[in-house]
Amino acid sequence: MPKSPMSEPAPEPSRRQILRTAGLGMSGLALASPLLAACKVGSGGSGGGSSAAGTLKIGFVSPRTGPAAGFGEPDAYVLSLARKAFADGLTIGGKKYQVEIIDKDGQSNPQRGSQVANDLINAEGIDLMLTTSTPETVNPVSDACEAAGVPCISTVVPWEAWYFGRGAKPPQKQAFKYTFHFCFGVEQFHQAYTHLWPQVKTNKKTGVMWPNDSDGNAIREALGPLLQKDGYGIVDPGAYTDGTNDYSSQIAKFKSGNCEIFSTFPIPSDFATFWRQAAQQGYKPKIVQVAKTGLFPSQIEALGPIGVGIASGAYWTPTFPYSSSLTKISSKDLAEGYQKSSGKQWTQQLGPSLALFDAAAAALQAATDPKDKKAIAKAIAGLDVQTPVGRLQWGKGPNANVVATPILGGQWVQAAKGSPYKLDFVVCENACDSNVPVAARLRPYTA
Repeated sequence: MPKSPMSEPAPEPSRRQILRTAGLGMSGLALASPLLAACKVGSGGSGGGSSAAGTLKIGFVSPRTGPAAGFGEPDAYVLSLARKAFADGLTIGGKKYQVEIIDKDGQSNPQRGSQVANDLINAEGIDLMLTTSTPETVNPVSDACEAAGVPCISTVVPWEAWYFGRGAKPPQKQAFKYTFHFCFGVEQFHQAYTHLWPQVKTNKKTGVMWPNDSDGNAIREALGPLLQKDGYGIVDPGAYTDGTNDYSSQIAKFKSGNCEIFSTFPIPSDFATFWRQAAQQGYKPKIVQVAKTGLFPSQIEALGPIGVGIASGAYWTPTFPYSSSLTKISSKDLAEGYQKSSGKQWTQQLGPSLALFDAAAAALQAATDPKDKKAIAKAIAGLDVQTPVGRLQWGKGPNANVVATPILGGQWVQAAKGSPYKLDFVVCENACDSNVPVAARLRPYTA
């Protein structure tokens, strides 16, 4: 089996590429099996009832309501797995610790994210923070932790949006002391798109709709030139404001430019509005590539027939051949367990959310003193841990704070006959991680 790209150093971007990404947004300590001892499990918002000296408190912040609520959909299930894994506690350095997880909803709002982070830090006295999903949640939580000297691990924000979006400068190889991140970046999108799109014959004229926000503007500066270098002609009507209701001018430009590829990074509601108007006005490209939306079945199903055939990216699927080191659950069993428990179709957020707790357990066990925040941060900086999204190794690049993880190109198709679900996501290329099997070739959009 080929070695996962995550076991190798991530390629370092050129200075020119790094500069374009600004605004988008250590030796291994392997995880040993947790030695479990008696533990009282906390629940969301509770302060716990045991002495602080014997309790390790983990904060968890995600968007469970608001525009990014789709990311938080599987939280309850992932939290139940983590709490079960910690139910008998951890023995570290010969001392027994209870483990309490305190989860908070960032409400898809930066101000709320900052507020709940500070509540967890100051009122709850957490030892370690975990946070996930979109810059609006993750960046303010990370900033609060860095300011307070609380170790934090985050995911599901393009790494450039997290690193440079929080004020890091291109020359810096370790801009932060307490905050660490794992996620895909611009280069992973570039790899996915340029291995996926050639599977359908097109004129390579690419209409792009990139919003006037940190993600959209940086994608325009970083990804656009990379695609042009590969021969894709970019038709960009210009940055638009989130919440726009009329996309007629953009659609007209894409039609007049004969754009057979369409690529966008919108919030879900904006894409739904745009794509319905595009269908009404007769714009139907051969490839419809979405990011930031179209990640979850519910978002595609809400579009009806015009959602079938849309291409998207996956940062985790049940076919990832990796398991959680904390829970020992495989990716396949993680998806099946969620579907059985919730009655809903798996979502790719399951993998990275559980991976946060794999990393948390590994960091606490690797720290010389898990009640010493500097010791935890030092442990994260040299962490080597196996998770559902693959092996995470800090210190291998692209910088000391970040592990770059894969994103794979795929497509939403009609589910097979007899399936309880309407749609399936199939992986169509695996340039970023050849261990993940390819299930199908990209088909032209025909809805």
